[in-house]
Amino acid sequence: MQIKKYRAASISEATAKIKSSLGPDAMIISTRKLDGNKGHELFEVGAVPAEDIMSNTNSTEDIISELMSIKEMIYVHNHSEGIIDILMKSPVLMNFYVRLIRNGVNDRYAQNFLQKAGTFNNHSDDYVKNIKENIIKDIMKAIKVKDIFETGDNNKIIAAFIGTTGVGKTTTIAKLAARLMLKAGKKVGLISIDNYRIGAMEQLKTYANILGIPCFPAFKKKDLLFALKRMEGTDVILIDTAGRSQYDRSKIDELKSMIADDLEISSHLLLNVSTANSEMTRTAANFGALNFHSYIFTKIDEAQTHGSIINQLMDLNRPISFITTGQNVPEDIDKASKKKILKLLLN
Repeated sequence: MQIKKYRAASISEATAKIKSSLGPDAMIISTRKLDGNKGHELFEVGAVPAEDIMSNTNSTEDIISELMSIKEMIYVHNHSEGIIDILMKSPVLMNFYVRLIRNGVNDRYAQNFLQKAGTFNNHSDDYVKNIKENIIKDIMKAIKVKDIFETGDNNKIIAAFIGTTGVGKTTTIAKLAARLMLKAGKKVGLISIDNYRIGAMEQLKTYANILGIPCFPAFKKKDLLFALKRMEGTDVILIDTAGRSQYDRSKIDELKSMIADDLEISSHLLLNVSTANSEMTRTAANFGALNFHSYIFTKIDEAQTHGSIINQLMDLNRPISFITTGQNVPEDIDKASKKKILKLLLN
């Protein structure tokens, strides 16, 4: 395997030469910064054609995964600020960073994970071997999960599910109700305070009839108090709420007064992972007025990237309770775990 080296005044120029000479799928083998003439920067990048890697009998998938393609080098150059020289020193570090960024992890948070692992200060051979493990440990520390139905006693759990229109609140409630009944043996009741969407109560009642559990509407707070009293014999009460625009603060305040803290109702925010990261951030910030207890990330199956999950955890310090992966009731819902979230981030 013959390594060809290219020198240029910048990374972009060097990668352009490689792309022109060896093609866009060429693999970066080495990178280093040289002392240029009269103080000018000079970079040397070593690369080989992709077919040379594939035809080398000593190559393995693990080796190939550690190499940086010219496409990835250009991608990093266009998306990172001020760390390109550091990333150049290790294809392993570069590869991991690109994977996070391409999966939608905010550049600032991706750099933060690398920095916490000490990758910006330590480039010894022994450390590089464990670089992935160190970064993964720090990402795992940032992922917080919570079982919202686990209590240390037999107290009743009342949980309200909040979020924008179409995020999947009603379907998620049906999945959770079935899960609680079939797997945990809980007595479950449903309440709908969605008096804006036509057919919302009918949909929830359909699920309730299938499961054989009580379901009540509540248009005002006195209705909610009545419904809660009627369900004194249940273990868990799940409340479906009307979808509110994240920009309609008056409707969010209205919901807040409906499920006030004096009722001991925990609220849980549903976020659609397939929406823009900026919209998810705004939604979480504005619904923060309800002091929600956990995130439920929905429609995982409809999203090409999942980095927005860790972005939300870093933006607002709230745990994840569940993720939903499709429309099937009750199958397509999973209790959140650190390993599941990590797998979504690194796929």
